[in-house]
Amino acid sequence: MPSTPRTPRPPRSRRSSTTTLLFVRHGETPTTGSVLPGRAKGLHLSDKGRAQAAAVAERIGTLAEIAAVYASPLERARETAAPIARTAGLRVVTERGLDECDFGEWTGRDLKELAKLPEWRTVQRYPSGFRFPAGESFAEMQSRICDTVARLAAKHEGGTVVAVSHADPIKAAVAAAVGTHLDLFQRIVISPCSVTVVAYDRGGPMVLTVNSTTGELGTLKAS
Repeated sequence: MPSTPRTPRPPRSRRSSTTTLLFVRHGETPTTGSVLPGRAKGLHLSDKGRAQAAAVAERIGTLAEIAAVYASPLERARETAAPIARTAGLRVVTERGLDECDFGEWTGRDLKELAKLPEWRTVQRYPSGFRFPAGESFAEMQSRICDTVARLAAKHEGGTVVAVSHADPIKAAVAAAVGTHLDLFQRIVISPCSVTVVAYDRGGPMVLTVNSTTGELGTLKAS
């Protein structure tokens, strides 16, 4: 008796190992562009910053699914993350690895005054060799943000994650992703409430967009 031919089984879909991280810089505060706030407590978003946060939450809300929303411990970052998390039906998870660089004795100082210091040239031209007085070095900051990114990417493998942080840590993460030396990271611009998207997988990172402030995000794909 002839055997009945078996119906071929459809191939199993393999879950992607690529984790997509959406780095979001916090929105504007009353001191953005004039003061180096660092990790000082009590600095909140301005009215404009809250509007920026609502707008970026709407942009990110067009994506199919967000696995998690993380934010630096500072108020301005958590306030930016809050509408993103609400739109995604999630809660904000505080992640210390996303914290601002520790500017030590420079915390809270006027940027125009800091620009007059001889050390300022080093900050701009040779950041890999600079440590803020009684604070963090840029190299330590980059190591911290990259370790954090690796941990989040592994935890949410195959998913999409939002990480609300600060300009310098995001710039340092982008520099590492594209293989640019830390001494050139000041050439990267990260605007308030901009979105920078990096896809991480076992073969290495792929930068999909940097400093995006308008337009669709759902069309960005690692290829």
